[in-house]
Amino acid sequence: MPFPLGQDLDIRARRLLRTLIAQYLVDGEPVGSRTLSRSSGLDVSPATIRNIMADLEEAGLVASPHTSAGRIPTPRGLRLFVDSLIELQPLPQDEMARLQRELPPGPTTTRDLLGNVSSLLSAMTHFAGVVTVPRQADFPLRHIDFVPLPDARVLVILVFSDNQVQNRVVQLTHPLDGRELEQAANYLNAHFVGLRLDDIRAHLLRELRETGSELNQLLSSAVELAAASFAPASSSDDVLVSGQTNLMGYSELANLDRLRELFEAFQKKNELLQLMEVCAKAPGVRLFIGEESGFAALDGCSVVTASYGAQGRVLGAIGVIGPTRMAYERVIPVVQATAGLLSDALNRAASAS
Repeated sequence: MPFPLGQDLDIRARRLLRTLIAQYLVDGEPVGSRTLSRSSGLDVSPATIRNIMADLEEAGLVASPHTSAGRIPTPRGLRLFVDSLIELQPLPQDEMARLQRELPPGPTTTRDLLGNVSSLLSAMTHFAGVVTVPRQADFPLRHIDFVPLPDARVLVILVFSDNQVQNRVVQLTHPLDGRELEQAANYLNAHFVGLRLDDIRAHLLRELRETGSELNQLLSSAVELAAASFAPASSSDDVLVSGQTNLMGYSELANLDRLRELFEAFQKKNELLQLMEVCAKAPGVRLFIGEESGFAALDGCSVVTASYGAQGRVLGAIGVIGPTRMAYERVIPVVQATAGLLSDALNRAASAS
């Protein structure tokens, strides 16, 4: 999102701000006027630089730590820097090759693939890698089996297109024998493989309302089995986090109270999952700097995310969490490229199923 004030800065102010932020992102130290005079390439006096920096401070783009005469960018200044003062480039070929090489090439479950992506993001950026896990019901059904259990119970085995297997135990009011269960499984596999659970449930409800339907005739005593097998499961939405301990190495996040709050957020996951779900609903890369995320535990952090999906459906979001002092011009392309490769891998898996 454009930062309106960026249009009000003249060329000298923009160059000085860009120079200050670039230097700060490298070493994390306040930047003084003398350093800016040497590095900016501007032919202006130190007094002019001091005046411009005072204007930038008044605008809320830089701040002066009380321990130093130099200045550091504020979250507002970093937002302006990301939105209008840097040019993002595609990920270099060697880093793209590393991503492609380290993502699993062969068949794997979606959860295993996402865990690998989370670890890879952490390794590539040295921050915490975050990936949301989609609902299993978002994947098409590949096969269903029924196994009779004692006391009128049935084990429902659902195999999905991403190789994930889900088991459900259904309690019936009347027991069904093996022949009836086999008939039911054969019918469902013949008619509903390749559909998602929500779609299967809608089809079943329509058929069960039609008294003369093939399903009703077949399952005259097993309507509850068909309904229960595809009933909405309790939400299993989750978020995978890798490399949390990387954040302990950054001085900006070294405060014990801040680290404790941040690690509790990683453990409980509720707020993090809410944020990632918001990110998944928006196309492209999303970036939150400091308080922009709306979650106190992430104040002092930046969150870079991108959505991923398969077959035209958004399934979730991936991202990294690190200090606000991060190399945005590198981290953003890493997250963007990884999301694209993950989507490609899921599309290949869906086509092969």
